[in-house]
Amino acid sequence: MKSQRSIIIENALRLLKETNSNCLFLFLNTLRDCNWFLRLELSAKTNIVVIVPKHLNINDAPFRSSGIKIIKSWAGNQTRFSRIKYAFLQGVLHGIINSDSKVVCVLGPWGKSHLDTITIHDLGLSWSEEFPFDVRSLINNRAFNVLMAVVDIALDIGALGREGKPVGTTFVVGDTKNVMAYSHQAVFNPFKGYPKKERLINRPEVVESIKELAKLDGAIIISEDGVVEAAGRHLDTSRATTRYLRGLGARHRAAAGITFKTEAIAVVVSESTGRVTIFERGRIVATLEPVISRRLV
Repeated sequence: MKSQRSIIIENALRLLKETNSNCLFLFLNTLRDCNWFLRLELSAKTNIVVIVPKHLNINDAPFRSSGIKIIKSWAGNQTRFSRIKYAFLQGVLHGIINSDSKVVCVLGPWGKSHLDTITIHDLGLSWSEEFPFDVRSLINNRAFNVLMAVVDIALDIGALGREGKPVGTTFVVGDTKNVMAYSHQAVFNPFKGYPKKERLINRPEVVESIKELAKLDGAIIISEDGVVEAAGRHLDTSRATTRYLRGLGARHRAAAGITFKTEAIAVVVSESTGRVTIFERGRIVATLEPVISRRLV
């Protein structure tokens, strides 16, 4: 007798064909799940993209030999919709899909081996105000690679806080000259005076410093090349007040304001919920929702 997850994958592949979708995103959580999938006899494995946690020490060769692509996703726990949206961003970043692809997704609860959900998404059509995801302009932005690195840091802060305590913060990426003109230092800038190569967002020591400095009041400013320019920066732009921002606090409104006045992108971590919100041109273009069960709130 076939297992539930085998039946779900087979039905998802049928939907893939009948809806003329581009590929199937299959979310697997453990090495055991990956080995099970490789043993599974399927007729259309080449249409499948496997999504695994970044920390998983997986051998890519058996997947490549079967024509299967792999996306290594943020390693923490997110809601189902958040995991899907994050995987889409990574898929576009790595050239696996594009901004108008149609994708079938198969996944289950984070950290569990069973699969229980099938969704179909046209990246240009499938989202609502409750689950905003309008990122086509972000994908074409020169700072997209840097933005994804910032999103990873923001998700860590949202899920874990710092030392078990909730933390909220704002990152502003790109258009640095104008962002600095529309802001001022609220505290001493801890990144001032260091060479650019020592302030790059991909350096582990910089990432850890950012997570610690997120506790400061003010925004963290990052150039489109991934250089951290400042922390503890107060945004001087007027705080946006639109119906889309109802219920959001000063941090989110300031982020909306700076992206309305400049060409920068802002990433905000909510202290109360851990939600990560991405702003562009004064509006919310995407949200990601880490599960904060490991935080002390």
